[in-house]
Amino acid sequence: MKPAPFGYHAPADLDEALALLAELGPDAKVLAGGQSLVPVLNMRLANPAHLVDLNRVPGLDHVTVEDDAVVVGALVRHAALLSHSAARTAQPLLRQALSWVAHPAIRNRGTTVGSIVHADPSGEMPTILAVTDGSVLLRSAGGERVVPAAEFFVGPMESCVADDEIAVEARFGRFPAGTRTGFTEIARRHGDYALAGVALAVQVEEAGDAGSSGGTGGGRIRAARAGYVSVSEVPGVLDLTPVLGAASLDDVRDRRLADALAEAVAAHVDPVDDIHASADYRRHLAVVQTQRLLSSLAGAAAPDQEVSA
Repeated sequence: MKPAPFGYHAPADLDEALALLAELGPDAKVLAGGQSLVPVLNMRLANPAHLVDLNRVPGLDHVTVEDDAVVVGALVRHAALLSHSAARTAQPLLRQALSWVAHPAIRNRGTTVGSIVHADPSGEMPTILAVTDGSVLLRSAGGERVVPAAEFFVGPMESCVADDEIAVEARFGRFPAGTRTGFTEIARRHGDYALAGVALAVQVEEAGDAGSSGGTGGGRIRAARAGYVSVSEVPGVLDLTPVLGAASLDDVRDRRLADALAEAVAAHVDPVDDIHASADYRRHLAVVQTQRLLSSLAGAAAPDQEVSA
């Protein structure tokens, strides 16, 4: 299939792009990587009268590591962020999740910010933005605003980006020292949309901290949070600290703790039946993946070790 006819615009800078969006309004769509937009156009699920291509706009391809965040510009490709050594060190969940995004050809062209704006609940990066307490910087001809992840996603395939705004960068928060992270998902084929997926961040007491235990798994859990893929309409964060906060990593395989964890996850996710899997099966996958990934994190050699199951 081919898209319906549209006008094509290639602004030379961000101001020109914003002026175009202000003029064209809801009849325009922004094109960056195109790996989400172009298939939708080809299937004629969207029929914009104009495309505003950002690929000639300078200054949008930056990856910056700050004290509290990793900042990713609108034209940063998944593959570039995946291979960025400073970013993966500062926020390991980026690499852990990006390695599951689609296939290499798509990662080479698709943009991380574009995936977030697309707001697909089956996408990995919206969940990572939520789990890291991230935010998105939106800019229009009239100014700019920063929207936290908790307010950015308003429905399946729907974000709060206005017709005249461009998401110029995403900020992924960094975790405190001693945080173990992991990501895993289950799909029919690696690179396909996940039937269910989970991201975990578990902060533990480092060796030498007061009250830390000396088991092979490390100290006690200070805080834990999880985000899920393909099991809810919008990315959300499940605070597991009330379930795990009194436990040590050596205790995470305890049956009572596993049952309490399963109950919390099952109550949090809200999957639906579709042609790929039933809601009950997706819920079961979310529970089992959370338990297994937590167990893997407990077996990590050091508090800052990452796990990608």
